Amino acid sequence: MPEFALDPKELQWCAELRELAATRLRPLAESGEPGEVNRPLVAALGELGLLSRLFTSGSLELCLMRESLAYGCTEAETALALQGLGAHPVHACGTEAQRARWLPEVSAGRAVAAFALSEPGAGSDAGALSLEARAEGDGWLLSGSKCWISNAPGADFYTVFARTTPGAGARGVTAFLVPADRPGLFGEPLEMLSPHPIGSLAFDGVRVGPEDVLGSVDQGFRVAMTTLNLFRPSVGAFALGMAQAALDATVAHTAERQAVGGGGGEVQAGFPPGFGGVLKDLQAVSHQVAELATRTEAARLLVYAAAAAYDRGEPDVPRRAAMAKLLATETAQQVVDAAVQLHGALALQRGHLLEHLYREVRAPRIYEGASEVQREIIAKELYKSLAPSAASASSAPSSPSTASPKEPGPA
Repeated sequence: MPEFALDPKELQWCAELRELAATRLRPLAESGEPGEVNRPLVAALGELGLLSRLFTSGSLELCLMRESLAYGCTEAETALALQGLGAHPVHACGTEAQRARWLPEVSAGRAVAAFALSEPGAGSDAGALSLEARAEGDGWLLSGSKCWISNAPGADFYTVFARTTPGAGARGVTAFLVPADRPGLFGEPLEMLSPHPIGSLAFDGVRVGPEDVLGSVDQGFRVAMTTLNLFRPSVGAFALGMAQAALDATVAHTAERQAVGGGGGEVQAGFPPGFGGVLKDLQAVSHQVAELATRTEAARLLVYAAAAAYDRGEPDVPRRAAMAKLLATETAQQVVDAAVQLHGALALQRGHLLEHLYREVRAPRIYEGASEVQREIIAKELYKSLAPSAASASSAPSSPSTASPKEPGPA
């Protein structure tokens, strides 16, 4: 694999996005209503041309966008990502009529998209989906429910995965494009740890026809995985944006915060008696910060390498994408948690950057495949290279559900 580094033009673009997120997008995010779709923010992303790039960018460029926006405004990053996740199946698998109807509206920030996969009893296991698509005439009636659907119930259309062939596991699922105004479709918001537009959907005989199918009948699992293989490395990039913001804040804080032994809510471990310097002069602190920076950079390189492999069309993208998401999200959790500890009680105050990041960073370890699912995917891909007899002797039988996706819940 070639050595990886961003060129000066890419670095400059990332810096511009970080500045844009902090100065133009963050005020829009702060003026929005928590837990609801922020349409002015989505519209601004469209006006800036960022939403249209979702359909022209490769995986690496998507990662750079998400990481840079997350550094300056997590809400802007999430709004961008959810538009891409909900609309990418239309871009990649939709008909000309479907693309013409929805993609210009999404690109302009006038239409809000959503990716509706998870159900109350089927999160990481797509083979267990129970939303029924019962054949009627030349179409189907959708009956059942979805849960933890980002942008629900405020989206304008949903990419919905439903069971068209009972008993067929992941091979009996079909993807449908369902406008939000279809009769029989209802939704309600959910309250989460970190407020995002997210809710549940109820389908009461919602009519869909052949013109609403995305891809082919019973091939919806492929539609889901095509989307998630693109977006999984960029979930890691989102996490890295938060990790870098926490790390930079910690470097600045520990470089100037006076530390006096005893009291003050600061970390006390390693303080010599009567110490009166700054936190960075404590080896226990500076070495921890160095470790956090090293882990963040290592995760970043894995994310970029996975994205570049996707763009080159390499065959091991599922394994690389799973590794990238796993390491980056777990690392970001560690970095943010350590940053809170090094800031002390200050970071626990409502409105502090780290208080915000502490709530935001938890969800990416769950959505689009929890960390446990990523480990299962990685292991499955590793053992797949063995001869069939060796693989069967060393591992339990697998099913399509081992690589099944988790809908992107609260982010």
